[in-house]
Amino acid sequence: TNYLDLEGTIWLETYLAKYPYTVIVISHDRELLNRSVGHIMHLTGRKLTLYTGTYDMFEDQRRQKAMLMAAAAKKQEAERAHLQSFVDRFRAKASKATQAQSRIKRLEKMKPIANLIEGDVAGFSFPDPDELLPPIIRLEDVDVGYGNTKILRNLNLRIDQDDRIALLGANGQGKSTLSKLMSDRLTPMAGKKHASSKLRIGYFAQHQLDELELGQSPLDHLRSLRPHETPAKLRARLAAGGVRADIVENPVERLSGGQKARLAMLIATLDKPHLVILDEPTNHLDIESREALIQALTTYQGAVILVSHDPHLVDCVADRLWLVNEGKVAPFNDDMEAYRQFLLTDRGGADAPPKPKRQTATQTRKTLAPLREEVKRCEERVGKVEVMLAKIDTLLADPTLYSDKKQVKKLEELNKKRAEIIEAAARAESLWIKAQEKLDAAKLANAG
Repeated sequence: TNYLDLEGTIWLETYLAKYPYTVIVISHDRELLNRSVGHIMHLTGRKLTLYTGTYDMFEDQRRQKAMLMAAAAKKQEAERAHLQSFVDRFRAKASKATQAQSRIKRLEKMKPIANLIEGDVAGFSFPDPDELLPPIIRLEDVDVGYGNTKILRNLNLRIDQDDRIALLGANGQGKSTLSKLMSDRLTPMAGKKHASSKLRIGYFAQHQLDELELGQSPLDHLRSLRPHETPAKLRARLAAGGVRADIVENPVERLSGGQKARLAMLIATLDKPHLVILDEPTNHLDIESREALIQALTTYQGAVILVSHDPHLVDCVADRLWLVNEGKVAPFNDDMEAYRQFLLTDRGGADAPPKPKRQTATQTRKTLAPLREEVKRCEERVGKVEVMLAKIDTLLADPTLYSDKKQVKKLEELNKKRAEIIEAAARAESLWIKAQEKLDAAKLANAG
């Protein structure tokens, strides 16, 4: 789906969901996976594991598994500490030598519990700018296009530094044209564009990956932009932008698409921009990297203009939607699910439902809202129990508990409390899974 617009993606989702034979999909589009597949085959550590359900269900199952393994690892660590404490105290005592040796053997046989989750995905860095007075950009009756051809007409728009705007519309309607206008890559053919005199803009578009110097390394690129900075400082900048230390001296031609995208995004945001314009930033990013990008954008203190056909990214980042259509730009006062329904009904999307279903999106949100809230409450409950368990395990890892006879009562109380918390955790996780299953079932029912 990298180069499909949302209409094309919707068509593909519908086609795959109804296709009667086997389909294998490799995709970083989580909405496509949620709507069109029934199993996830996960490859990690040279092993394949099959999960039943959508991508969100797979993610939930993985999270549950990770929580259980983390709890088991903590329990094992506490047991290790207990055994090691005994060995350290009694190894040299003849009367306890046999017991000490027995515990040494148990320690040797105790294999570490493997970490379920792969290594942390590198983050993105969007340095916070200084604050400007609003608006940072204002358009008055602006026409814009190429040569003598006007693409967008009579634009009256305003952007403040706290805006998070996603541009919606089919390919060829002018989303990239508007992005170029905002970033000064195009000038108005008519009307006026007002911008703060101190405004700095970071611009990322897919074609910028082609503008990177293939024979130069990421370090070379930054050195040319910051010639007076030390190599250590440049490497730190690259690390903050998610460019791994082992590739900073590799020529760009040897980098993957995702690595090139990270470098281009780092260059675009190097000067602490007040406004970041991202035109299809996720085409070369995997799902984990997309989540890292979402996290960076949600904490960034500048304005964002986003062009993306990834509904999940738009939902998580944007708080305003602008529809670019037929030469005009106007607010779309609803969410991405409503826009999807808009495409299916008004734009003749795949298997378009009849017109009376125009309000389905609103009804769907009302149906799903209490279920989402219940899932959120359950997640919070699980989180609180996890914190309690972590505190107990920290206390139980204290060697003095096992070496001081005066601590026996406290040790018993802690172990009893831990057992109670584990039971509470199991109940909380069960409620969470049931709530999530209800939400997933409702989503599937409404999607159908």
